[in-house]
Amino acid sequence: MSTLALKGPYWVTVRQYRRTLWLAGAVVVVALAVIGGLRIWDAQYVDRYMEDGYWIPSETNRGFNTLRLAVEQLGVGMLLLPLLVGAFVAGPLVAREFESGTYKLSLTQSVSPAAWLRAKLLTVTATAFLATLALMGVFRIGWGRVAGTWGITWSEQGPYEAIGIVLFAYVLAAVAVGALLGQLIRRTLVAMAATGLVMGVLLLAFGAYRWSILPLKTVTGPAGSTLWVPEYGLVMNSGLLTSSGARFDTTACTTQAMNAANAAGDTAGPDAWGKAYDLCLAQNHVTGQYLDYHPESHYWPTQLIETGIVLTLAALALYAAFRVLRARHA
Repeated sequence: MSTLALKGPYWVTVRQYRRTLWLAGAVVVVALAVIGGLRIWDAQYVDRYMEDGYWIPSETNRGFNTLRLAVEQLGVGMLLLPLLVGAFVAGPLVAREFESGTYKLSLTQSVSPAAWLRAKLLTVTATAFLATLALMGVFRIGWGRVAGTWGITWSEQGPYEAIGIVLFAYVLAAVAVGALLGQLIRRTLVAMAATGLVMGVLLLAFGAYRWSILPLKTVTGPAGSTLWVPEYGLVMNSGLLTSSGARFDTTACTTQAMNAANAAGDTAGPDAWGKAYDLCLAQNHVTGQYLDYHPESHYWPTQLIETGIVLTLAALALYAAFRVLRARHA
């Protein structure tokens, strides 16, 4: 057992932040208790069979709706996890040590600055990874029941990160950015705020542009019919097509219909706008419609590409953090 025991700066880091480690474990236990309890509650009710072959929760099953809400909130919490990890690393773990000068005590114990920082970051990274993995397992318990319902699909922010691997990359990036900013700023609250801001911008940027990485697929059909998205796809764009196959901008027809309805006044009846709009479409030979979408099969390629980009950014930030440490404490 002695060979497995933590030693040196690793033991000091665990002892110094043992309350935070216990808190992380308590969060996982509470999440498991809530999601597991709601799954048990939901299982007490038999689903209703629909004529189209689907099964849906019964009207008396309040456990399902509560479970769906809990899974949705857990997804949001996991999306914020990198911000919390980064703020902790930048503030209490690094900046406070420099702000109070307590890091000097560690460096007098035959520990190099690089070993001191490495011990802190490895300890936090291991703890954050284990907590993330546990929370992802808890999320999966609820996801298996409520996946595909409103706001809980594979492409939504929250579930997208919680059922993939990219969340680990964001956590590692948060550790690296926190270590860098904590050294540069050396003020606990300011370093925490700056790291939270940087990670927030990173999450928002990828949330906005991740579906621009892979090319879209397109499905077409006749105008006026219901056009279904295949492969549980994520709709990105839709519109009308002319007989030549060109995409048609309906702005001109909307304006023309409004002008025609205003000119006709109340005498034309309530269908004046619609008739003018349909006439404009016919004059422009609009015969079809289209949907641009990402199929569910794009999920893992997008995850892998995004993970690679975030890990690259994390590696650069981590390299910069140790360069700054070496320059200031050579």
